[in-house]
Amino acid sequence: MEINDLTPAEQRVWRAFATGATVDFRDDGEQAVRAVVLRALLLNGPREPGEIAALKLVGARIAGELDLRYAVVDTVVRMDQCRFDTAPRLAGARLNYLNLSDSALPGLAAARSRIDGSLRMTRCRVDGFVSLAGAQIAGALFLDEAELTAEDPALPVLQLNQLTVDDDLCARGLRAHGLVRLDGATVAGSLDLEDAELSNPGAHALDAESLAVGANLLGRRLRARGRIELRGARIPGRVDLLHASLSHPGNTALRASSCAIGEFWLRGGPQIEGRLNLRRAEINQLDLEPEMLPEEVRLLDLTYTFLTPHEPAERRLPMLERDDGGFDPHGYEQLTAAYRRTGDDRAARLVQLAKQRRHRSTLPWYGRLWGHLQDAAVGYGFRPLRAAGWLLSLLAVGSVAFALEHPRPLKASEAPDFHPVFYTLDLLLPVISFGQESAFAPSGLHQTLAYVLVVTGWILATTVVAGVTRTVSRQ
Repeated sequence: MEINDLTPAEQRVWRAFATGATVDFRDDGEQAVRAVVLRALLLNGPREPGEIAALKLVGARIAGELDLRYAVVDTVVRMDQCRFDTAPRLAGARLNYLNLSDSALPGLAAARSRIDGSLRMTRCRVDGFVSLAGAQIAGALFLDEAELTAEDPALPVLQLNQLTVDDDLCARGLRAHGLVRLDGATVAGSLDLEDAELSNPGAHALDAESLAVGANLLGRRLRARGRIELRGARIPGRVDLLHASLSHPGNTALRASSCAIGEFWLRGGPQIEGRLNLRRAEINQLDLEPEMLPEEVRLLDLTYTFLTPHEPAERRLPMLERDDGGFDPHGYEQLTAAYRRTGDDRAARLVQLAKQRRHRSTLPWYGRLWGHLQDAAVGYGFRPLRAAGWLLSLLAVGSVAFALEHPRPLKASEAPDFHPVFYTLDLLLPVISFGQESAFAPSGLHQTLAYVLVVTGWILATTVVAGVTRTVSRQ
């Protein structure tokens, strides 16, 4: 391409390229620069000895299609505040550095591209499809305050699946109207979605299945309308969803099942609208505020080491009862272990008592009946003082009744002196004998009372032994 074939604006760009000078058209009104000129410049542009060539363009309109598919561009490309008539095509290209900050584009096709530096799309306005699927970025990817709108709701507005970023992926304040795909992506640093807005009502807003992040996933004040999919993600740092607003009514709002996460923070925001799924996740510290939990949660086989902030058991138990998967003993054991690590034995006992009561509801009628007896007698072994109260009450009733009317001795010449307290104890305690029960025989109503005391004593003894055995075996 000859310089005489270029417009005055294009000639300025051509001459500036060799020295890497910036060409700013903002004060000249919007100047058009043909995409074919930029392509020729980037592939075969003039060079000057001792200078570093670069394309630095501000405030231009890029006319036509910039087609750099599978090209190798070894210079810096910076096109700030530019307006593109057609989506650039960079699939398979290898670039040194690309900056499109504050530009307006109808799309970007850069699948399988390779960028040896960073890619900046800060504050870009894109009315179309952005594809970086399978791309490799040696630096960072910047999407801060970008606004992306899909022309076709069936297509992802931002396709980052299988993307590899060797630094951070910064998308603070990103506004994406459509699906954002990050499934299978690898980010060596942190993924920053603070103050972002992801909107795709009735479908996936963020699909990040099997995402691998080297540090943190930051989503403070994130607003998501649609499903967030994190199944199988690996995030050794923290997933920070403080003050986040998640909504997908009637369906799953957040799925983080089968994940491995260092710390998971979910508090400070409104109640989640939709389902929360943490099944089979492995989390070291779960920072969970009860008020944010939705009406339906799925926690089957969730494993965590620490549960914060410290809350009474009465505020934590509802999350286990909201699991629509039915009775899950593992969930109760996890919550019990978390309380024991903090030394709150009372809360741990309450969780175990709630576990037994929940399990009772799954039993046949005779199992439920026996469970009610254990619960009333000793609280399944977690309230042993209740058994002492029953025994003292029955001892008092029996002692008074038998003191008012002594039962007749079976053998008057051999019978010991009658003692109403020890006679009642003989009836109540099946493994201890004071010689009173075998020597006297009550009649009438007192005989009925004796039968009641014997049966009640056996029930209390059995439930106490069962409860103590259950408690000891758990220590």
